[in-house]
Amino acid sequence: MDSVEFHPFRGKWAAQILVSLALLSLAACGGKHGVSPATANLTPTAVTAPVETVAKQPFDLTFEAVGTVRSKTVSTVQSKAVGNVTAVHVVEGQTVEASAPLADIDDREAQAMVANTQAGLDAARKASQEAVQSAQAAQAAVAASKANLDLANATYERFKGLYEQKVVSRQAYDEAEAKQKSAAAELTRAQESMNAVQSRTQEAAARVQQAEAQVANAQAALSHTKVVAPYAGVVARKFVDVGDLASPGSALFELEDNKNYRIEAEVNESQSGQVAIGDKASVRIDAASPEALAGTVSEIVPAANTSSRSFTVKVDVPNSTALRSGQFGRVTFSHGTASVISVPAKAVVERGQLIGVFVVDGEGIARLRLIKTGKTLGERVEVLSGLNEGERVVVDNVANVVDGCRIAA
Repeated sequence: MDSVEFHPFRGKWAAQILVSLALLSLAACGGKHGVSPATANLTPTAVTAPVETVAKQPFDLTFEAVGTVRSKTVSTVQSKAVGNVTAVHVVEGQTVEASAPLADIDDREAQAMVANTQAGLDAARKASQEAVQSAQAAQAAVAASKANLDLANATYERFKGLYEQKVVSRQAYDEAEAKQKSAAAELTRAQESMNAVQSRTQEAAARVQQAEAQVANAQAALSHTKVVAPYAGVVARKFVDVGDLASPGSALFELEDNKNYRIEAEVNESQSGQVAIGDKASVRIDAASPEALAGTVSEIVPAANTSSRSFTVKVDVPNSTALRSGQFGRVTFSHGTASVISVPAKAVVERGQLIGVFVVDGEGIARLRLIKTGKTLGERVEVLSGLNEGERVVVDNVANVVDGCRIAA
């Protein structure tokens, strides 16, 4: 088999021919009446079109991250009671107010517990009242005993003096002394009885407090059979149906605050350093609004996702009734400015995979030139290569411009 020899000069000419053919193809496709480039060069046709001088302009440096709308507050409503669910009052997606009923749990045992503890409280209160009355009687007895002792002491002192004066007999003196000792003993017994009664009164009061606590616990258990919304929001998920057995800690509903949403975007680790809390961001959620929303970075999760090598950045957005958890969104972050060459998007000519613009030379002739574009900057397109500052390009009416035609600005 004969070998094929490669000639550098032939390769160079081949490349130039390919570029020329591409330009001719672009020009031919752009002609309104299919005028060939050759004919246009021979007889330039004047086309009225606006022209712009290429110059670098400052533009915001941005990058985009995708994310998901989440509520700031999401709660799992759990059961605090044991029993079968007897009623479910809401469905998924339903909006509820704070303390709105969500479900009921069988409350017969709780009702019985309330009745039993209430009966115990009534008995404890009755016993406490009786103890108080006994204490009052004991105090009265002590007072009476003290009065008797005072009288006995006075009588004894008087009879003692009379006895010493030989006015009364020894027997009368001994009787006065005996009455004094008896009155003192009676006062001691009354005081001991009063102390015992006061102790029982304190115990009765403690039993009343204990019974009141038991009633409060029983009433709390009864209230737990009525499951209510902890705050106003929307029922995101329902995990229970009538007849299901609920137990403490079992999930019944998922509730979320539907007035405070944010978007959680995944930012590549190479760009995470360009975002800070408090930064402004542009948020687009097509399902909620045709226009961009003004967002603010409120939180940056410090740990990266090891599988995606990205950081979760949470961006607060204005409240909107159209927002829903799970919606897809795009977040555009700004990180400074840069001067770049750009052209109006209307100036760009696309033919297949080829992109170009019409450059007007010094003689006013339009020449199609291939360019490499970058980011879209509003209504303009960044040009990475193919244009230089000071050159003039056609910025509108490019559909009627062909390579080689004269431009009448």
